[in-house]
Amino acid sequence: MKRKLVVLSGAGISAESGVKTFRDSNGLWEEHRVEDVASPEGFARNPQLVLDFYNARRRQLLEVQPNRAHEILAELERDFEVNIITQNVDDLHERAGSTHVLHLHGELKKARPVNSNSGIIPWEKDLNIGDLSENGQQLRPHIVWFGEMVPEMEKAIKLVQQAEIFLVIGTSLNVYPAAGLLYDVSPDCEIYVIDPEIPMNFGGNFHFYQTTATEGMALLQKKLLEL
Repeated sequence: MKRKLVVLSGAGISAESGVKTFRDSNGLWEEHRVEDVASPEGFARNPQLVLDFYNARRRQLLEVQPNRAHEILAELERDFEVNIITQNVDDLHERAGSTHVLHLHGELKKARPVNSNSGIIPWEKDLNIGDLSENGQQLRPHIVWFGEMVPEMEKAIKLVQQAEIFLVIGTSLNVYPAAGLLYDVSPDCEIYVIDPEIPMNFGGNFHFYQTTATEGMALLQKKLLEL
């Protein structure tokens, strides 16, 4: 029986493909305050600004490709039962070949009616005012904004609780509730962390690779296949 490998991925893995991580050191996303482009209140104030912001993100996604770290995670499915929990809204894990990907914060290439978590549809072109769902509601990006519930969180917790190996890659674990998944790992689970900086909130049974996602995954792949 294949061992259960659960992965929590963040912006760092996508950044190596050229995906912008949005938030700069000054706290702005592409010159915008986070509250203006990533909150229900911001959408209510200026929906076109929010739609334009995500349209730009969606167009940029078409220009990038999965990197070696994404590919290795997909390759590990040959030897492990791999489930990826990602904070990223891109589809690079899927495009690399991973078949079990849970998006905590939504997906850029999907849309849904305003004020609803259902009726989710594929959406790859620009999304504008006047684009309506089947029942006549304005569509919005299928993104979990600040202040909104994370619908997939319960599924993520169950996956982490079953993990025999838990990998954290490309995330500083500063965004909750995703960061709290670390505390749902079983005591005998092996924990691997790949990040250029050592997070301060780690302790116990973990192995650390202080490097980039692509370099770290090459090292980890070799180690896991030796186990």
